[in-house]
Amino acid sequence: MTIPVPQRILIAPSGFKESLSADEVAQAIGAGVRRALPGARIDLAPLVDGGEGSAAALVAATGGRLVPVAATGPIGDPVPSHVGLLGGDGRRTAVVEMAAVAGLSLVPYGHRDPAVTTTYGVGELILAALDEGAERILVGCGDSGTCDGGAGALQALGARILDAAGLEVGRGGAALERAAVLDLDGLDPRLAGIEILVACNPHNVLTGAEGVARVFGPQKGATPAQVERLDRALGIWAGVLERAGHRGRPEDLRTGAGTGASGGLGAGLAGGLGATLLPRFEVMFDHVDLDELIAEADLVITAEGAIDFQTPRGKIPAEVARRAKLRGKPVLALAGSVGKGADEVHEVGIGSYTSILNVPMPLSAAVAQGYELVEGAAEQLIRTVLIGCAIAAA
Repeated sequence: MTIPVPQRILIAPSGFKESLSADEVAQAIGAGVRRALPGARIDLAPLVDGGEGSAAALVAATGGRLVPVAATGPIGDPVPSHVGLLGGDGRRTAVVEMAAVAGLSLVPYGHRDPAVTTTYGVGELILAALDEGAERILVGCGDSGTCDGGAGALQALGARILDAAGLEVGRGGAALERAAVLDLDGLDPRLAGIEILVACNPHNVLTGAEGVARVFGPQKGATPAQVERLDRALGIWAGVLERAGHRGRPEDLRTGAGTGASGGLGAGLAGGLGATLLPRFEVMFDHVDLDELIAEADLVITAEGAIDFQTPRGKIPAEVARRAKLRGKPVLALAGSVGKGADEVHEVGIGSYTSILNVPMPLSAAVAQGYELVEGAAEQLIRTVLIGCAIAAA
């Protein structure tokens, strides 16, 4: 059997958190592919999932603009952030990227404590979008450094969260243990006429064994005791949202699809504002015809910062592979690191994966050399493919 050398290659990666944007990863892979296969046609389709870089990517894709905004960061200090205003006709749409104001990359290592970090800045970005005349607001979830159930965002928008004595609770997930009443009377009145769409991972739920505190709390700095405390607090918060007569979907704010997005921001915005929770790829891939590009490709290469058991649970490489598998296209993946459960990605259509690291090195060095490492790994990946083609032709 002869295996033809791939002539058209689609490169559809996500970004590497705290290192390279999706566009930078795509450019690096493309450069490596060209070194090994200079005659190939390469299509670059950097993809975002609502996390870091999503607003800039959607603005670039639609001919819109970024509006700089100073807002409250996850540990309470002001941080430079932005709101994206999409171009094109139709309703004036703003993109609020929660990672740009409450992302894990904005939480210094010595301050990573999801019991106290806040989404207050997300609410401030929503207010900035309203100031820009937005008629529809798209909130991108992902890469968060918080676990406050979106309470901070609601507080910034004018809501009051009260304890049993009628006193306002503070910010952060742990404060929700005292929550008893959600008073929405003070919400900015402009919100009443605004459609709010939340692009989230439907696998992420608010509470329980698969709840956001248990699954993501440790990587945000939570100790085992804090994980249990946060899960309990988020359960209390869900009850408060339900008693306030939440108008959003899903009806089950504890285990409904997407309620745990970005530390529970999905539940808070659905319950407090009536926001609609949508699968993030339904929203974020709207600016690129990924299926057509896959159909035209001989080989698909995807990538992300870490390939592990979470990858099949709504990560970009898994979605790319799922679509490619439907069209019988082979998929290869590159990763900054390979973790527990990585082999599960074969079931979703990733034929082979490999780390970009060729020698042991500190994380800081890998981040600093990220572009070169991705480029080199991509070159070697293609050279391996070429050897396979030559063996098959022999």
